[in-house]
Amino acid sequence: MDKKNALRAGALAAGTTLMMLLMTSPALALTRDDGDDPGSGLSVIETLGLFVAAPLVIFGVIAGLVLVLDKSHADHRVSVPKSKAKAKANA
Repeated sequence: MDKKNALRAGALAAGTTLMMLLMTSPALALTRDDGDDPGSGLSVIETLGLFVAAPLVIFGVIAGLVLVLDKSHADHRVSVPKSKAKAKANA
């Protein structure tokens, strides 16, 4: 019974994907719209800087600020009472 449900789910997913691909029309992307004013393209270095380096730098800054400004380490100190420490040492 599980194979039948898996086959049905796979067929549904494949059919949905196929219909979505057939409904999109990349040919319409070639026609210009009124008021369309595209700028110049980005170079490879500009693209890598914008979509790779900039997010990594932003992530690093945020992670650094979280680590530096973290105050919770003072609240999580584990203190062992002296009596229990002596009892363990004697055992």
